[in-house]
Amino acid sequence: MQYLLEDITVVDAASYLAGPGAATILGDFGANVIKVEPPGGDGYRKLVGTYPVPYHWLLTSRNKRSLAVDLSKEAGQKVIHDLVAKADVFTTNFLPQQLVKYDLQYEVLKAINPRLIYAHVSGYGTQGEEANRRAFDVTAWWARSGLMEFVRDPGQTPMPMSPGMGDHCTATAFFGAIMSGLYRREKTGEGSFVSTSLVANGVWANAMALQGVIAGNDLGIYRQQRGWPNPFTDAYECGDGAYVVLAIINTVREYPQLLAALEAQHILEDKRFVDVPSLMAHRKAFKSVLASALQKYPYSEVSRRLQDAGVTHGPVQPMAAILEDEQLRVNKVVVETGDQGEGYELTINSPIDIKEAPKRTPVRAPDIGVDTLDILREMDFPETQIQQLVSDQVVFALGKN
Repeated sequence: MQYLLEDITVVDAASYLAGPGAATILGDFGANVIKVEPPGGDGYRKLVGTYPVPYHWLLTSRNKRSLAVDLSKEAGQKVIHDLVAKADVFTTNFLPQQLVKYDLQYEVLKAINPRLIYAHVSGYGTQGEEANRRAFDVTAWWARSGLMEFVRDPGQTPMPMSPGMGDHCTATAFFGAIMSGLYRREKTGEGSFVSTSLVANGVWANAMALQGVIAGNDLGIYRQQRGWPNPFTDAYECGDGAYVVLAIINTVREYPQLLAALEAQHILEDKRFVDVPSLMAHRKAFKSVLASALQKYPYSEVSRRLQDAGVTHGPVQPMAAILEDEQLRVNKVVVETGDQGEGYELTINSPIDIKEAPKRTPVRAPDIGVDTLDILREMDFPETQIQQLVSDQVVFALGKN
């Protein structure tokens, strides 16, 4: 089978998640992704602590091959330069001083390969006083963007985020930047510097609310002063302990449909709730009454009734249930790998699909340096040079000769 990006070689020198996540999507579409790691492996491998299955590594490093190299040595830097000479894409999240230290600046690699797409992902952008500031998604995407402050109830301490939530959003944008660079190369024959940042993606994710601030409507302040303003876009507990979230936008039309579906038309007899303007003036009381109506039924019955009534809603789904969600399985959001090893019978698909360009079946993420020799030989490194690099501990070929 032919894959869309099978003629593209990616030197994935980024660490942790946002940068490598973009390379994962490239690999899903068939790119030859060379994962560059230090001798001890990418620090991302160790985030599970003592848990025996490195599940996050299995997710983000599928369909990649590992090359272990010591970039602190000049010979190691030369290895990357030689790989880049024949590559299409180079990804990195190194800070500016690290790029200088390892001789991996854009100008250096562009001189080696003018057609290279040099893709850089940062925490806070490449300009300004904080360009050298270290970041993770919780600090740059979640906290710096206003998202962390916004999604809290009045007086509540800001809440943490789901692991990797901002990284995966940023990875998808980074993939788009890389593909835009490749498209530009098709038109001009030239490579380019493409980039994104955690903070740019966090601010973009929060852009509707921020545009409101620009227009003079700060919903963050409003929420802290008055609570969440709309009972029609909130979550409610059902009779079986499961939660349903409403997304009623055309309130005037859907309000009577909601009450009819719940056999709660008697609520309209209360003058506080006779119409939408009245109930919004008494929203806290209405929310309490609506919560009581929803608690009469288990979620399955609530969902059936609301679906039949044309009321937009959805389950607040526990994570384990997602893996068994038939809608997600049939649409290949959750996919089978066919892998018989521990902890990898399923994985989560990348969120971009092209009907005419199928993706690879996910292949288990590699051990540190297991592909080093194969990669160097494929890239036409002389055998004597390869053996010298191994002997000098510049590259590390674990488990192979």
